[in-house]
Amino acid sequence: MVSTALIVDYSWSGTTAQMAVDLQQVTGADKVDLTVTQGTFPSDMFATADVASQQLSSGDLPELTNVRPDLNHYQTLLVGGPVWNGKVATPVRRFLQQLGDFRGVVAPFYTDSGNPGGYEDDFEQLITRGTFVMGLGMTAGDLPRDQQALRGWWRNFQI
Repeated sequence: MVSTALIVDYSWSGTTAQMAVDLQQVTGADKVDLTVTQGTFPSDMFATADVASQQLSSGDLPELTNVRPDLNHYQTLLVGGPVWNGKVATPVRRFLQQLGDFRGVVAPFYTDSGNPGGYEDDFEQLITRGTFVMGLGMTAGDLPRDQQALRGWWRNFQI
């Protein structure tokens, strides 16, 4: 049986990873964790924000170390990552640049510290061919009770 949805996520601190696992339990979708070379980002949140800002300014985004999944098997991509300075985290940005001619539904899920800034607008601008669907953001404090929110969000565009 071919799954129609794929969860793709990058997590710097583990919070987005937990949300991705919970989302997989709700959706039954396949899941891929995006990875970058160890040491790409510092362990300090503020230093990581500085590195990400430099990457955005220069356009020199981190290379992903895992193999890009074959997207031909999926109709929906649920793409998760942390909010960095109100923007899409640079590893997620790299993945979105590699979507090529994917024409299915693409929806963000993300974790933030209480202010997502312009995350969804930034994300939507990176989708060149697929159909953007409004995402779902949470804080670490939301995660213990996220199942209901995830179910409701999934129902909004479930195919």
